[in-house]
Amino acid sequence: MLDKSYLVPWGKRGSLSTDTEAAVLAELVHESTPLPAGVRRERFERSFAASVGSRHAISVNSGAVALQMAIRMLDLAPGDEVIATPQTHRATVQPLLDYDVRVRFCDIDPTTLNLDPAALEALITPRTRALLLVHYGGCPAEMDTVMALARRHGFLVLEDCVHALGARYRGRSPGSLADLATFSLRNAKSGTALGEGGLITCDRDDWAERLHRLRAPDRDARTAHLQPESAGLPGTSYAMPLQRGCVRRPGSDATMPEGVAALGQAQLAGVETAVARRRALAGRLDEVLARYPFLTPQSAPAHSVHSYHLYTCLADHQELRDRLVLALDRRGVEIQLRYFPQHLLPQWRQRGHLRGECPVAERSWFEQHLNLPCHPTLTPHQQDYLIEALDGALAELNGAAPAPARMPATACGPR
Repeated sequence: MLDKSYLVPWGKRGSLSTDTEAAVLAELVHESTPLPAGVRRERFERSFAASVGSRHAISVNSGAVALQMAIRMLDLAPGDEVIATPQTHRATVQPLLDYDVRVRFCDIDPTTLNLDPAALEALITPRTRALLLVHYGGCPAEMDTVMALARRHGFLVLEDCVHALGARYRGRSPGSLADLATFSLRNAKSGTALGEGGLITCDRDDWAERLHRLRAPDRDARTAHLQPESAGLPGTSYAMPLQRGCVRRPGSDATMPEGVAALGQAQLAGVETAVARRRALAGRLDEVLARYPFLTPQSAPAHSVHSYHLYTCLADHQELRDRLVLALDRRGVEIQLRYFPQHLLPQWRQRGHLRGECPVAERSWFEQHLNLPCHPTLTPHQQDYLIEALDGALAELNGAAPAPARMPATACGPR
């Protein structure tokens, strides 16, 4: 579609701006304590860990870096297998390209769009080392079943919570449901801190210690003293201990800036308000869709609470989906489709992945899937207009809905 101004734009910012945030930034400008000191960062990490119910929260400078470091904690070795969802942004699985492992993409549930536990069980082998999943759009994955499988077969689970801040699964927060979890504070998320930031949550003290080392310039290593005495450098009084090191990874200097941490701390209290606005708008969109049975919203189980980072719905067939996207675009409603199946991206096809590997995810993307604007920065007028535009577009299609006409299999996606 041509770049243009929309009456109802896609969300460029997923959190709410307040005077409190402006005051925090003004205070930082006049701060005399060195900004890298970490006082605000440590306070933010404690608050974030408490908010999701995790023992540790380690902040870094982006959500992508959080994923990279969390995957390092899995200690993957050549020949290991990692199961991953295809229904996610490329950042979730892209770090796996650095490892000599076999990635097995697991198909999704057609209603929640999360990883399907039944499909997961069929992919587990004795070489399965880890599972990467995402709570797609803010709809929590079926974690009890997933974690039971993980414990039975002895693999680790990493939950990508990029969409799930403010969601609930059986009363618990994503970020405390698996072995490791990652969050993003990028601009479109429910928590936004100067455009970029990330966190890793876990309960293991040894992982937290390693993550603290990895995000700093220091190496992640095991060291041993060769002798109890220190060897002085000639001509100086400086003494340097002799050590032997087993270096696992170099340091990264991925520390979250104090300004980002301060803003994140200020926004934590507003997350529930922002998510409540998303849910309220999602409820209104649900009411419209209920009148048109050929369009079905993504649904969360009764024991889960959706955070609606994305409002996703599924059309009965591709021609209907495409006509609806065009009808809404003509009415000034910006539509985006998220996300292209990961196993069909060039970098994964180069590793042998092909169409047909995850048929539910493929049909969802190529034939059914669309995302409607649903973010807290929409004004009441924009929300009203969105509801009217959606209802009008669906009524128009309902009056002359074409018979389902599926594209030939060869045209459904790249090979």
